[in-house]
Amino acid sequence: MTQTDVQIDELVEATGMDKPQLFDLFAEHGHEQVVFSYEPSCGYKGIVAIHDTTLGPALGGTRFWEYATDFDALIDVLRLSRGMTFKAAIAGLNLGGGKAVIIGDNKTHYREMIMRAHGRVVESLGGRYITAEDVGTSVSDMDYVHTETEYVVGIMGRSGDPSPVTAFGTYRGMKACALRKYGDDDLGKKTVAIQGVGHVGYYLARNLAEEGAKLIVTDIDQNRVDRAADELGAVVVEPDEIYDVEADIFAPCALGAVLNSRTIPRLHGDIVAGAANNQLETEEDDDRLRERGILYAPDYVINAGGLINVYSELVGWTLDRSKRKAGEIYGVLSRIFELAEDEGITSAEAADRLAMRRVEQVARLHRSHV
Repeated sequence: MTQTDVQIDELVEATGMDKPQLFDLFAEHGHEQVVFSYEPSCGYKGIVAIHDTTLGPALGGTRFWEYATDFDALIDVLRLSRGMTFKAAIAGLNLGGGKAVIIGDNKTHYREMIMRAHGRVVESLGGRYITAEDVGTSVSDMDYVHTETEYVVGIMGRSGDPSPVTAFGTYRGMKACALRKYGDDDLGKKTVAIQGVGHVGYYLARNLAEEGAKLIVTDIDQNRVDRAADELGAVVVEPDEIYDVEADIFAPCALGAVLNSRTIPRLHGDIVAGAANNQLETEEDDDRLRERGILYAPDYVINAGGLINVYSELVGWTLDRSKRKAGEIYGVLSRIFELAEDEGITSAEAADRLAMRRVEQVARLHRSHV
């Protein structure tokens, strides 16, 4: 397997960037390490980004996706890994931030060797990075990874599928948003538009349905929306129509960059609170939401339940304790909203400040040596 130098040279040639610009990209948000790996025998192409290990080893899932270009994959993994640092910090976990992407068709049936190749890359990092499942990967994929490394969580028989805990934390975060916006956290009389009813989106929809909320859902997978309609009484709309529906709360639970200059003007509700990562296409989109009077729950805060779930595997928490910890997202968001109002900043800026404050405080602690 060849790593790093060859792949950087290929990426530089493909993107027209020179090496100083490429490394400036890594340094832009303080990334510690970026590893490019290629295994020709199975077609594995992967990137691991370690953002910050001040609080502990970098933990973040492996995303398997067919990116348009290798450069798109790089940008995605850099953004996602930085978000994991903030997510762990603000959730009060002793973890750093990292992420991995595998470039390719995640519907392939020939997964074992790809995942084992990825496991060898993770193993080569010596515990600086711990992986887990993410978009396009599964618990069974992590079992393949586990054949090559111990630095993996979310495998069969341990914490398993993080979706229920992620959804529960998102649900609690949504209630905190309702309290802030309406003075009451009851969601039973609210209409929630959910974009994406896969694993997390479905469990979120179920939590909301149990409280009595009206659901409007969409997904590119017909089986998923049929399930939400049949089991939860959800109203189904086409994917692009979800931005235009009359709903109190918009919950992005699919891929990122769905909140932008084109979609934000179409929203009719008061709150954006969903489980997707990197929901804002640009930093300016947080300002756009604020200008429209829409309360935004920063994505890496409200969806931290998944990280909490896999962290529980490292420290031996029970499922109940993991859910209780995820439930604390309610209080974290309340503090973020208070800081945003006090400082006259957006909720995303407030979340970043609180997260980095914890990283900086830990970094300043002196170690005692014996």
